[in-house]
Amino acid sequence: MIDKMNIKLSSPWFGDLEVEAVSRVLRSQVVSMGMEAKFFEEELHKFFGRREATVTCVHSCTAALQLSLQACNIYHGDEVLVPTLTFVSTFQAVKANGATPVPCDVSVSDGFIDLDDARKRLTSKTKAIIPVLYAGCGSKIYDVYQFADEHNLVVIEDAAHCFGDENISKRDGVICFSFDPIKNISCGDGGCILTTNSDVTERAKDIRLLGVVGDTDRRFQGKRSWDFDVVEQGWRLHMNNIAAAIGRAQLLRFGKIKERRQRNAKMYLSALSDIPEIRLLPINADTAVPHIFPVVINGGRKKELMTYLAENGIETGTQYKPNHLLSYFNLGYDLPNAMELCNGLLSIPIHPLLSLEDVQYVINNIRKFFKK
Repeated sequence: MIDKMNIKLSSPWFGDLEVEAVSRVLRSQVVSMGMEAKFFEEELHKFFGRREATVTCVHSCTAALQLSLQACNIYHGDEVLVPTLTFVSTFQAVKANGATPVPCDVSVSDGFIDLDDARKRLTSKTKAIIPVLYAGCGSKIYDVYQFADEHNLVVIEDAAHCFGDENISKRDGVICFSFDPIKNISCGDGGCILTTNSDVTERAKDIRLLGVVGDTDRRFQGKRSWDFDVVEQGWRLHMNNIAAAIGRAQLLRFGKIKERRQRNAKMYLSALSDIPEIRLLPINADTAVPHIFPVVINGGRKKELMTYLAENGIETGTQYKPNHLLSYFNLGYDLPNAMELCNGLLSIPIHPLLSLEDVQYVINNIRKFFKK
């Protein structure tokens, strides 16, 4: 059980299995991308359960988005629709390809991209849309695919919050996951691309290794590329064996991780639903595996609640600052829904290191605050 005076907002869950995995790689003396990464991709493929899909492991979800955009021929001069409510990495991935991320408003109910607003942002330069499954809320995702079909857009899903969701691997398309230190499974840093598009897979495999054609296959055989070709811009964004080994260990323990995250979410959904000053997002804790648990605080008392919880040893956060407010991505228009939502958004701890007592302690303190 975590110390009651030090309940962190987020935390990875590492143990002896991960320590042994890292030790195994260090003892092998092969720490760059090799057999561990190959095995991790194969195990993820089995986990997702899509025979016709492929998995490409990379350095981060940001890298997954960047490589997917490049593999889908999104370049300089193109525009990409992105919900403003996301971590800045989604926007930076678009910029890294020379394209322009176009901030779109979100739904106040769930933080998902507002397609009515996205329609206003369409131009002749619009080539793609990146829906972000904020807090695991993705019930409207098929509306995005219909919208994309109508306007001939590429869809690349930012599913950084959604690893383990029972529904997500059923979709065709390009889906990017995160394995950073506080996600549902962690490689330390890492991510992957899941797709049924074989062209995207083949290009992403080369692009992640500086564009060296066929280098993935040689590395997976324990070989080096000496006489090779490069046909496009590449990046050093592959996953190394140390990260892959940690990910393999986490995947073995994912059942327990999933159980704890869903349990914590269900406790919050049940215990906080009757507080008038709190609005809960439509998180389905039976199918989703919540990475974060944001609630909306009505009545302008969010900062006061954050202070109260901090004084009682509970860390909270505000995920995220809308990207259209950042100087680098500000295109000079307002997105009122996002501002309304973000003014009340507050993330509370949900990570798997929390005990039942810890979650109940958070609940009790929130209830005490609103009874004052």
